[in-house]
Amino acid sequence: MNSPNEKRIALFETIPVPKAVLTLALPTVMGMMVSVVYNMVDTFFVGQTGDPNQVAAVSLTMPLFLLLMAIGNIFGIGGGAHISRLLGQRKYDEVKKVSSTCLYTASAFGFAAMLFFLIFMPGILKIAGTSGQTYGFAKDYLFYIALGAPLVVLSVALGQIVRSEGAAKESMRGMMAGTIVNIILDPIMILWLKMGVSGAAIATIIGNAVSVLFYLLHMLKSHSLLSLSPKHIEIQSRILAPVFAIGIPVSIGNILMSISNVVLNNFVASYGDTVVAGMGISGRLFTIAIMLFIGIGQGIQPLIGYNFASKNYARMNKTIVFSSAVCVICGIILLTLTMLFREQVVALFIDNDEVVKYGAMIIRAQMLSSPVLGLMFIFLNTFQALGKALPSLILTISRQGFVFIPVLFISNSLFGLQGIIYAQPSADIFSTVLAAVMYLIIFRSIKKLQKPIA
Repeated sequence: MNSPNEKRIALFETIPVPKAVLTLALPTVMGMMVSVVYNMVDTFFVGQTGDPNQVAAVSLTMPLFLLLMAIGNIFGIGGGAHISRLLGQRKYDEVKKVSSTCLYTASAFGFAAMLFFLIFMPGILKIAGTSGQTYGFAKDYLFYIALGAPLVVLSVALGQIVRSEGAAKESMRGMMAGTIVNIILDPIMILWLKMGVSGAAIATIIGNAVSVLFYLLHMLKSHSLLSLSPKHIEIQSRILAPVFAIGIPVSIGNILMSISNVVLNNFVASYGDTVVAGMGISGRLFTIAIMLFIGIGQGIQPLIGYNFASKNYARMNKTIVFSSAVCVICGIILLTLTMLFREQVVALFIDNDEVVKYGAMIIRAQMLSSPVLGLMFIFLNTFQALGKALPSLILTISRQGFVFIPVLFISNSLFGLQGIIYAQPSADIFSTVLAAVMYLIIFRSIKKLQKPIA
């Protein structure tokens, strides 16, 4: 068993579940942590210019960047889930067709987004909330992001597709390569060449281009089961329907997250700038926990999809149980550290006693759900791996949409700022219970063990 494909099959079928989970999840978690850095780098270095209008411009255009990522996730997560099931069914020719079709369809959507941004840029920037002081900077930033839209979409999509065939390390390396390039170029372009937000956008696009190149080179290797050949393109329902069934709910979730953040910021703003600042810092810290759980969930998705398709339900369920236990343990550790060191951690970001007070209070509330929050992402990625579109959609739109936003309105009216602070953990706990119930219903319909567990 020396070939990469044989090792990959062993990872899915015979390697002990704990080792298989860690092999797939650890690189994915590291990749998620890298993505946190990726999203913070532009804002950090633009902030070094000392111009708040440039910082605001980057922040105002961020939802548009997230929209490009949402498009990429349609084909990345949707295509990846489909590919992992096809691998479990030994349908390797179909894997090539799905991967190639997703590659070129994602490219087409990326070019469509590019044209949309360029043609309707003035109206888009107005909706985004730009002012006379920020419009010019936002336009400069969005112009280059728009030109690189296909690269952003492809970077997100291909990272997930490469991971779906069990190449989690390659997926992580591609993301890290892009991030490192972005980190190197940002200070050069923003500060040294004095390009400001334009330099930040160009650095971001070059970083995404490096990631895309890395993924394409991986797909060209002989041991990869994926294809980038146009001859494998098939625009047919059996190829794209499973992709869209899972990918679109994920994309909707990304969009809802942006909307919910806008709503939350509007509520928080009424309580003063120090609260906004505290919420901003706590949000950065909470993102680390979220990315940890997302990384574990996305890491095991190929393993779950493969064993579901090959009808090894015991191995599939053991994967879910072990991953859930890991998430609970990590959540308890994070909660404990938060309770002990929340003020010290917040103080690392800012030297302001009032902001530190609010930031520490908010992060304590947000992290209350951490011992169970990981379970929600495990179940969500399980639904995606199984191709269960409806439960995936319900859970995706519940956490940041149908649950969080109503809870936010109600809790704010009843309890004021305290209600706002505890809205997210309340929504997280409710969504986790909902996810567990839906999983139990689904698992009861699945046949019992048909293969001996490895």
